[in-house]
Amino acid sequence: MHNETTYVDRGIIKWAPFDALVGYHSLIQELKYRLGKKDQPVLSDDQYEEMNRKLQIAVYQNLEIEVEYYKDGYTRSSLGTIRKIDWIQHVIILSTFEKISAHDIINLHLFN
Repeated sequence: MHNETTYVDRGIIKWAPFDALVGYHSLIQELKYRLGKKDQPVLSDDQYEEMNRKLQIAVYQNLEIEVEYYKDGYTRSSLGTIRKIDWIQHVIILSTFEKISAHDIINLHLFN
């Protein structure tokens, strides 16, 4: 007697565990993102004065600057020249048309 087994394809069901891992992966990434967040640094009056001085130099000499700023729990940076300073809205607009709130700026670096 010959016992013949037939292969039965389970279709999409066989891929379900991999899909679960993908969802798990995004959950882990979100958790790492949340755990990596930090509070906004508190700057001293001296640091604000130094940044103001650098900002004036960058505007008058049209120098390229790197702006370090705080956004959504992380420190980020942008590079460019200052296109405009909006004193009413407290926003700096770079040559890349990126708008950075003056309240979020942590540090400025000038490039000659």
